[in-house]
Amino acid sequence: MKMHNAKRVEIIIEAVMERQLTNALNGAGVTGYTVLPVSGGSGRSGQWSREGQVGRAGGMVAVICLIRPERLDDLLEAAFAVVERHIGVVSVSDTQVLRAERF
Repeated sequence: MKMHNAKRVEIIIEAVMERQLTNALNGAGVTGYTVLPVSGGSGRSGQWSREGQVGRAGGMVAVICLIRPERLDDLLEAAFAVVERHIGVVSVSDTQVLRAERF
């Protein structure tokens, strides 16, 4: 089966910023992404978890995008405009996909 090169972008951000981030991605022409809840982790500020949180205010989400390599810069500019002022991490990795016409 023929595989096609793509980029996987994973953005971890505060749950309350999810809509602002997805609106920015949509504005940059990114129409496909998946949003997952993040149950906990550890970082510069130490360990944290969703346990005991009421509502979305204390939680984090992961927004995952698979895109064509030539669209990466537009996505990163849109994401960074949101993430730079908030808690968040952006990572990019090389991947391969089937059905490249969907990306």
